[in-house]
Amino acid sequence: MGKNKKLKKLMANTKRKLVTQIAPKSPISEQYKTIRTNINFSSVDRDMRSIMVTSTGPGEGKSTTAANLAVVFAQQGKTVLLVDADMRKPTAHYTFNVTNTFGLTTVLTRQKSLREVIHQTEVDHLDLLTCGPVPPNPAELLSSRSMEEFLVDVYADYDMVIFDTPPVLAVTDAQVLANQCHGTIMVISSGTTEIESAQKAKELLQSAKGKLLGVILNNREIKDTSYYYYYGKR
Repeated sequence: MGKNKKLKKLMANTKRKLVTQIAPKSPISEQYKTIRTNINFSSVDRDMRSIMVTSTGPGEGKSTTAANLAVVFAQQGKTVLLVDADMRKPTAHYTFNVTNTFGLTTVLTRQKSLREVIHQTEVDHLDLLTCGPVPPNPAELLSSRSMEEFLVDVYADYDMVIFDTPPVLAVTDAQVLANQCHGTIMVISSGTTEIESAQKAKELLQSAKGKLLGVILNNREIKDTSYYYYYGKR
């Protein structure tokens, strides 16, 4: 079996698992580490404490990317909090096999404190904050005073906070959060994402005064290499 077929099988078998956790030396994991390195280099003039991961549309791999990035930053020794801020279609609780009874929405509506709802994961230095009950007003919650206070709290406890947010073109949530985070990464899918859609998403993020660090091209198979992920600066 060729390397590409082996990687395809690995990805199929780990759809809801974290390749960076179960196969930290795999080519895919190495690409996530490359992305981590590029993010670290992009923060020369400013501490990069929060990163928002989004996409143009659904099914492009943003949630998988956010989770694996959280793992590789934790593997570097940083204390990391992964926040499922996709209040439309949360998935992080499935990935980490935890409950979603309480989470970000519970904290923002002041029903429970942050420390009461955080999940410790099997990955050293990595904690998870699930979405919690899906609210009727996600954009309003993300732009609330409670969100500002939440950021102050997490910066006091964690070196890095990674937000998984809804797709840019679907709803306004990502734009609302973009200017509150230190950097944004957009995930696009090879052969699926239309160029016009990616350009429109980029314009919306920039108009929201978000700092776009770069784009991850996902699901790209290159015949002469085992790598499926590529990170490029704008």
